[in-house]
Amino acid sequence: MDNLRLADQIARKGKRNQRSVQLHDLNQETNLFQLHEMLLNKTFRTSEYSTFTVREPKERLVYCLPYFPDRIVHHAIMNILEPILVASLTRDTYSCIKGRGVYACFRSLKKALVYQPATEFCLKLDIRKFYPSIDHETLKQILRRKIKDADLLWLLDEIIDSAPGVPIGNYLSQYFANFYLCYFDHWIKEELGIKYYFRYADDIVILSGSKEHLHQIRAQISEYLEAKLSLHVKSNYQVFPVSARGIDFVGYKFYHTHVLLRKSIKKSFARAISRGKNRQSLASYGGWAQHANCRNLLKKLMHEKV
Repeated sequence: MDNLRLADQIARKGKRNQRSVQLHDLNQETNLFQLHEMLLNKTFRTSEYSTFTVREPKERLVYCLPYFPDRIVHHAIMNILEPILVASLTRDTYSCIKGRGVYACFRSLKKALVYQPATEFCLKLDIRKFYPSIDHETLKQILRRKIKDADLLWLLDEIIDSAPGVPIGNYLSQYFANFYLCYFDHWIKEELGIKYYFRYADDIVILSGSKEHLHQIRAQISEYLEAKLSLHVKSNYQVFPVSARGIDFVGYKFYHTHVLLRKSIKKSFARAISRGKNRQSLASYGGWAQHANCRNLLKKLMHEKV
């Protein structure tokens, strides 16, 4: 019960005015006792999903669950499970991990590019329809390599089987997705011995001093993902010299000597300024810009604003 109460407190952060939270609060303690009984008796079932489509930055189907009981259950699970799963990940894994977001990835890649002879070429790839393609049985087997508690495994299995693949929008999905590639990450680092490897969700960047080496790695990655995880590398993978094109990754374009903002972010920034957005609306773009070498861009945009 203590964990359910804690999960309730965490899940409601920033959502106190939502009707679903307010309805739950009318019978908060009764609801939590009821949920506790459902979990003990294994009668808990994932609620029916509602869905909607987002089209930026790319079209995706987003799944939503009710606040009670589902979102409380998901947070209760991760209160216990998060440190266990995160401890299994390599240091080169980013996204949806505390302390390892965009800017942690930014700093690591920028630091690696200081060693130019060893990072002359880049392999950039991502996984085709990653979240929808995650295989349930494979995910369950991977979780069982780390978790032995039968009651928790029953609950995780029930949630995993509640939707195709791993549904975007579920609080648990980001952790399932990262952990699904956990042993792949270790294979990359420990079996292939890749030093400069960066994974943000399903976007992967590998650096090397040899273009031929990167093509060989790409073939090995495709074979591993297909054979062990039922995943496929997108056909638009790229192997290229960093100095000629730069690495378009986590919102920036990385070169050995400097870092620029991604073109789409620059356009959005300029559009926001031209539309007279207030200072608060522009602050997020300023946050992006402060990490890049874009003094001239900022001068130009500010001049156009005047």
